[in-house]
Amino acid sequence: MFRVAAPDGSTSIVKVYPVASRERRERRALEALAGVEGVPRILGNGLDGDQAWLHMTDAGSWNLASLPRNDDALEAAGRILKGLHTADASITNLQVGIDADYVQSHFRSTLERLERYRRRFEMDRGVLERAMEIEPPLATDPVPIHTRPTPNKFVVNEAGQVSLVDWEWATLGPPEHDLTLAVWQFAMKFGEDAAAVFRRGYGAELPESRYRSWVAYHSAVMMLDAAEVREGRLGDLSYLVDELTGAVMGA
Repeated sequence: MFRVAAPDGSTSIVKVYPVASRERRERRALEALAGVEGVPRILGNGLDGDQAWLHMTDAGSWNLASLPRNDDALEAAGRILKGLHTADASITNLQVGIDADYVQSHFRSTLERLERYRRRFEMDRGVLERAMEIEPPLATDPVPIHTRPTPNKFVVNEAGQVSLVDWEWATLGPPEHDLTLAVWQFAMKFGEDAAAVFRRGYGAELPESRYRSWVAYHSAVMMLDAAEVREGRLGDLSYLVDELTGAVMGA
């Protein structure tokens, strides 16, 4: 990522990708979502050898993970995510990216694969056993989703405007995937009342039972992803064990 300054003082972003397919994915999503609130605008793109690049508007230098809590920005972030989920946009060439069948099978398979790393996480076997017994996350009909709307993906500029960045993995999927991930992450970062502000901006609530199953899903996926690329102890991820435990033992 490079910030480019123009002679008039304005700035823009050039993002360089290791493979061209990743640039195509992000460009397709941004093109399809042109005009949707909080989505960066494409200024140009190209290919230099094996490296593809995308020229975009500059969304800002700060993000909601690095800034102190700001309720106006949190509420704006919720509105942006809702705008994405209600956009009539073909952001992928897939008919369905993530649907209810995928969520159910992926939830089960993730827990099964996580068992082999249970000791590294110092996790009680009963947690995984209980997780296998709960109802999988409820997923409604697929809509355009970001897939990774965590606080650091909501970027803020000097005027206080909020944008959602990094669209490489956008696809069609259940809106609950995005909403629960964002709410969960904002709650951990700033507290439940801050997450409520985000939900107010989004304009939707989820029953606690449905929310807990999604938290179990997100935490298990993050644990498995980390375990498969790291060696040795994973103590710095003990909070994920706590989140998974709380989600399934209270279900």
